[in-house]
Amino acid sequence: MFKLLPALALLILTSSPAPAQQIFTAQPSAQELTDAPVLLVDIRQPHEWVQTGVLPNALLLPFDNPDQFLDALQPHLEPGQPVALICRTGNRTARAAQIIAPELSVPVIDVAGGMFRLLHAGYTPAAPTAAQGCTIC
Repeated sequence: MFKLLPALALLILTSSPAPAQQIFTAQPSAQELTDAPVLLVDIRQPHEWVQTGVLPNALLLPFDNPDQFLDALQPHLEPGQPVALICRTGNRTARAAQIIAPELSVPVIDVAGGMFRLLHAGYTPAAPTAAQGCTIC
């Protein structure tokens, strides 16, 4: 498994663009996720955001339907910016990464252990906001 920042450094230092299907698995800290130049997407369901909180810079976008997810994600993508996916434990992100990576022209980072790992490491999450895309906030 990669730490997030070294994995990003590796991506930046490579001379050619990353392959569309490149997937990294990382166990970054909450601080690394907050500071990293990635589009962080929390793919959990709205009730999970409210129950356990979110990272303050995360786009809140449930992964229910891959096509709808990709359509909703497109306006938030920046050229060359990796997409990091987080869920509760990492199971959904592993599946989602495999499904969406072939459709994106940027690397996809699967945040292993998800919010569960961050909470157990002592992270105090923020309340979700409408600005993050929370539809029930």
